[in-house]
Amino acid sequence: MIVVMKPGASDDQVQHVIDLVRDFGLKDHPIYGTDRTVIACIGDKRAVDKGAIETAPMVERIVPILAPYKMASTEVKQTRTAIEVGPDKFPIGGNSVGLIAGPCSVENREQFLRVADAVKATGAIGIRGGAYKPRTSPYSFQGLQEEGLEILAEAGRNTGLAIVTEVVSVETVDVVAAHADVLQIGARNMQHYPLLEAVGKAGKPILLKRGLSAQLDEFLLAAEYIINAGNPDVILCERGIRTYEKYVRNTLPLASVPELNERSHLPVVVDPSHGTGHAHLVPAMCRAAIAAGADALIIECHADPEHALSDGAQCLTPDALAGLTGSLKRIAQAIGRDM
Repeated sequence: MIVVMKPGASDDQVQHVIDLVRDFGLKDHPIYGTDRTVIACIGDKRAVDKGAIETAPMVERIVPILAPYKMASTEVKQTRTAIEVGPDKFPIGGNSVGLIAGPCSVENREQFLRVADAVKATGAIGIRGGAYKPRTSPYSFQGLQEEGLEILAEAGRNTGLAIVTEVVSVETVDVVAAHADVLQIGARNMQHYPLLEAVGKAGKPILLKRGLSAQLDEFLLAAEYIINAGNPDVILCERGIRTYEKYVRNTLPLASVPELNERSHLPVVVDPSHGTGHAHLVPAMCRAAIAAGADALIIECHADPEHALSDGAQCLTPDALAGLTGSLKRIAQAIGRDM
């Protein structure tokens, strides 16, 4: 349930309600808006005396939360959430559409620093790259790991871009958080609940990718794990789902973008690289994603895709990425946003 405070409720009155909520064994999540404060109450509500809370000073009403995901729902927070990332604190979820780009994996220092400079020149807000790589085959390139994190951090210092990289295990959360601005949970780990709880305590924004076969409710409940662990800064990422189609690596269901915006206040990012698996399809899907309401794009970019150690077929070259940004800006402007 949520406790809606009246406009003008003082800090002491809000704290009094929070104390009441805790007395009944519920977990409180206060949300401070410009007009009023809402307190989301999570836990077993069967033993709660709602009347005691409802009659507290400056309480307007108590509203049940019907969605299975509580804190991620628009029932709790109707205004859109903007999550600041990187040294420049770019708000993903604000009026501006963000661009994050970079290779699938950090292969070596020279390769990554060169592509980071190219990504910076496009006006992007972030650079992506995997230091730890969960691969379907145990014989595929698994990433440079801690050496890769050091290269990522150097690229961030050189360019001022936000560093986005994947964390694949509970044991590596702290070391990745020490080097990155945004921690990515990959599709294969969307329902790795101990990992979701661990990144919920990491103190960094989380980019949560949709699982290969996950329904939207399951996706949002995964986000709920992170929020419930103490981290409200969750960015949802639609990266395509597995279907019977063979012409794409995954099927990119862009209808999920407006549907997620309807169900949740969390920002939504689209990954058209994994969503298609083919570089020639990426530009069209980028344009469509912005038109559908995506708050940012995350695109794979490699200076030499033919010799990439992972996912070269879906990587744009830096020149192709630079050539794409003009049309993306025009589409953003057409729907009342900027880029």
